[in-house]
Amino acid sequence: MRASNYDKLPFVPVAAEADACQTGWVAIAARLQAALPTPPAAGPPLVLAVECYPGTDLAQLQRELVAALRPALVLVADDLYYPAAEIDRLVAGPLTDDPVFGRLNGLTVSDFLDPQRLQPAQAALAAATGQLVLVLGTGATLVCPAPTVLVYADLARWEIQQRQRRGEIANLGTTNFSEKASLKYKRAFFVDWRAADRLKKQVLPQADFLLDTNDPAAPKLLAGAALRAGLAATVRRPFRVVPFFDPGPWGGQWMRAVCGLPAGPANYAWCFDCVPEENSLRLGYGMAQVEIPSLDLVLLHPRELLGEAVHARFGTEFPIRFDLLDTMGGGNLSLQVHPLTEYAQDQFGLTYTQDESYYLLDAEPGAVVYLGLKEGVDCQEMLTDLERAQDDPAAPFPAAAYVNELPARPHDHFLIPAGTVHCSGAGSMVLEISATPYIFTFKLWDWQRLGLDGRPRPIHLAHGAANIQPDRTTAWVAQNLVNQVTDVASGPDWREERTGLHEREFIETRRHWFTGPVPHHTHGGVQVLNLVQGAEAVVESPGGAFEPFVVHYAETFIVPAAVGAYTIRPHGPALGTECATLKAYVRTRA
Repeated sequence: MRASNYDKLPFVPVAAEADACQTGWVAIAARLQAALPTPPAAGPPLVLAVECYPGTDLAQLQRELVAALRPALVLVADDLYYPAAEIDRLVAGPLTDDPVFGRLNGLTVSDFLDPQRLQPAQAALAAATGQLVLVLGTGATLVCPAPTVLVYADLARWEIQQRQRRGEIANLGTTNFSEKASLKYKRAFFVDWRAADRLKKQVLPQADFLLDTNDPAAPKLLAGAALRAGLAATVRRPFRVVPFFDPGPWGGQWMRAVCGLPAGPANYAWCFDCVPEENSLRLGYGMAQVEIPSLDLVLLHPRELLGEAVHARFGTEFPIRFDLLDTMGGGNLSLQVHPLTEYAQDQFGLTYTQDESYYLLDAEPGAVVYLGLKEGVDCQEMLTDLERAQDDPAAPFPAAAYVNELPARPHDHFLIPAGTVHCSGAGSMVLEISATPYIFTFKLWDWQRLGLDGRPRPIHLAHGAANIQPDRTTAWVAQNLVNQVTDVASGPDWREERTGLHEREFIETRRHWFTGPVPHHTHGGVQVLNLVQGAEAVVESPGGAFEPFVVHYAETFIVPAAVGAYTIRPHGPALGTECATLKAYVRTRA
């Protein structure tokens, strides 16, 4: 393993006025006070509305703003929701009884508001003539659609998950603080975040200020114009989102060394290095850095980021996901399968499914990938053995009797269209490249182990049985899914290869080996890359459209569609060595 130069806190520098960002409640309150005009004695109320992403610490927000601004009236949108039992009934259908999977749906924040509570609150607001009214919470802008000053209090989803695990927050409209974190996450994924994002699309573009609430000890207030300038700058240059790391029952030790991670957890299983729906984005304003969900960029600049053709197909969803799976010194991933597209549509309301691939960054001698079924396998017999293994600890599932074990070496690329049984074995460092709906994984077998909470992880044999493709056997897998490498182009100091993906998958991947500059072009579509070999490379604009952007080994970065032409070459300690990138993009042309 190499020494770490992996950047765990990347940010986008933004040119802005020195006072664009205020840090700490005292400075924030002063800035908001200055933004509020002096109300005429008989005029309409002055309203400071703070629209909040679910998970924001409302108690702290209310306490600090009331103490500093002393409003005559405070309205909390969350207090105007239907009773929790009624909201539970409202969301029961989309959530289903499954512990992991629900159905995507059209619920909005307005569906949570009780007219019998909302109307008296709005009447009280209208009656507060010539006075300051503070309206805050998720749905504040539905209580007061035209406030005097509008603030959006934002929060990254990784921070939300940490607060869920610590029992600090409940789901929208509930008091389920003590519920299992996995169930709170599920409810947030299918209900809270979907509803809040629909409202965010309307509110964020017109917000006077953005309030970064990720760090309770150091909140930051950013002028809305500065936020929009930062997003406009980001979407015209290569950038990285902020990665986050999590332990798991099969996790390894490779990322701890290569990514320079702390000693705390027993292992690190996942690195979510490019999942804009869950990662955050840091924008640098002088000495201050403001952290926002990277999804904000997708919501506000989808065409420039994704490109016209990708946006037309996926809307405000970022369709490509890169993450790292570490089993070096760990164990096998769960044996699993992903749903076919029609199954995902019918069962979960998805418009596309999680096709994926494994690219091996590193592997120990003897490492394997489980992929596809062996020739002559009886699927019903396999399912019977899987069911028996769940019920009888003395009868473990004989995976090697049914599933191919393929040697896994650095730079191997295994393609995994939905419906293919698969998992990475122990001793591997996988760069997983997939479509984004990553929560829809059907575990078939988990090697008789418990989750980090000491409980068995959910197994989904019924879902799995409905999706396993029995014709994806040894010969077919070898011909279609393993190292499908073809030469594409070359130059004086570089060569390009196509490595996938399968024709059933909408993602295309290209690998470039290089010792000098490589020409690239987005061709009007977003591209995601990882430096899979070499200590360091620099991404540059031939016309100087953006500042040179340095990336390090194993780092994933995004090149927005609007960038157009760019080059990549070895840099710093990688000069004189051969580097390689793996690039993924959505197929939109022949």
